[in-house]
Amino acid sequence: MKRLKNLSLLTLLAAVMVFMAACGGGTSNEKTEGNTSKETPKTEEKKELSGSLSISGSSAMQPLVAAAAEEFMAQNPKVDIQVQAGGSGTGLSQVAEGSVQIGNSDVFAEEKEGIPADQLVDHQVAVVGMTAAVNPKVGIKDIKKEDLIKVFTGKITNWKELGGKDQKIVLVNRPDSSGTRAVFNKFALDGATPAEGITEDSSNTVKKIINETDGAIGYLAFSYFTDDTVTPLSIDGVEPTAENVQSGKFPVWAYEHSYTKGEATDLAKAFLDFMMSDDIQNNLLDKQGYLPVTKMQVERDAKGNQKNK
Repeated sequence: MKRLKNLSLLTLLAAVMVFMAACGGGTSNEKTEGNTSKETPKTEEKKELSGSLSISGSSAMQPLVAAAAEEFMAQNPKVDIQVQAGGSGTGLSQVAEGSVQIGNSDVFAEEKEGIPADQLVDHQVAVVGMTAAVNPKVGIKDIKKEDLIKVFTGKITNWKELGGKDQKIVLVNRPDSSGTRAVFNKFALDGATPAEGITEDSSNTVKKIINETDGAIGYLAFSYFTDDTVTPLSIDGVEPTAENVQSGKFPVWAYEHSYTKGEATDLAKAFLDFMMSDDIQNNLLDKQGYLPVTKMQVERDAKGNQKNK
């Protein structure tokens, strides 16, 4: 009797265990299915960028835009960006006619004759400082603005007149299409027309000629003063530094404009957004010798009027 009772108890216990296992398994499956649904929500995938982008224009901007393009392509392997110089006038003309998606310029589109400025959208991506640059053997590091004008208009022809070496002055100019020339003429020469001299389209070539030509003087963006092959000049005792440009003390500077025909779209918009990103504005600009627009304490309009922000 006792044995039968034990057997019944064991049978009952086994049945309960089977029932609990069945219920537990069902409950576990339901929880797993529910958790799976919660852990893998549907997310919208980021669209991968691809295609090509053509950019041309300002040679003063070329080092910056080319460096930014390299970083952008590294992050977007299916994108190809071609950055050409040629001068601000070329960039504005080509973007207006649609042969490039972005036209870079050191000057406002309104300043260039024959450019349909009303069709273009201005993206001010940086500020660039510019100054006169001389061959290191000339022997001067500072020049009065009135003397600088006399040098470039041919009224002073030997460096000894300014306390330098007894050496003939050789002018190195940029072509009429150059935005660097327009900015330098406007803010360093007060609008005076330079005398004839060597004319070169590329800032890199201008730097090379100044370095290799005794008595040479030209003008370059700060971004080209990366070594001692040429000597940048202070003007009226004010050094050509980022701080002096930002405060408005140094007069020769310009916005770096990236123009699009109409509002930027697709790849052009993505690249211009990248140009304004913290990584470019707070890091690359400084490395390349440019200034963020946001750090300027002064501002200018298309007519060259400057005022404090």
